[in-house]
Amino acid sequence: MEWLKQVVLPGQDNQLLASELELLEVLKQKISASNGLVRELARGDKRVKLLRSIPGLGPFFSVLVAKEIDDISRFRDEKKLCAYAGLVPSTYASGGKVFHGRITKTGNKWLRWAFIEAVQPAISSDADLFAYYERLRIRKDANAARVATARRLLTITYRVLSQQRLYQRRSKRVKRNVVPAALVTS
Repeated sequence: MEWLKQVVLPGQDNQLLASELELLEVLKQKISASNGLVRELARGDKRVKLLRSIPGLGPFFSVLVAKEIDDISRFRDEKKLCAYAGLVPSTYASGGKVFHGRITKTGNKWLRWAFIEAVQPAISSDADLFAYYERLRIRKDANAARVATARRLLTITYRVLSQQRLYQRRSKRVKRNVVPAALVTS
């Protein structure tokens, strides 16, 4: 930043750079204020502490999920919570045949967005979730695997909140560059 502030460019480029640097400073202030609000909303909320133990849910998503779900006892089971978030497949039935399609996209769009976005950091830090995601990605496709993993994260969330306990990982960090021996052929 210091180097950019001292760069002298010809003509209008110098004014454009100065304008962009000012914008960057304003954005930094806005981000700082937003982070302060998130910290304030999280303060004293036990649910946020529980949610932070789930892979993929950082400070912002933990507060968002806690506020959007509110009281977990509103939901009879994890399936009801998944339906509330719109992370369940649509169902078409006619003539005794049942077809399952894409997710319904009805329900709480903020929960759905948070859990879809949480998939990437979750599979990067939890080997079990990564294995689940990869199994589905190979069998179906990346989007279907992402949605199914988001649904699994939401199920974990239901259990963590309803049982009032931290999420405990069975395995540590994922080693992505290691090819399992079963997949290596001579």
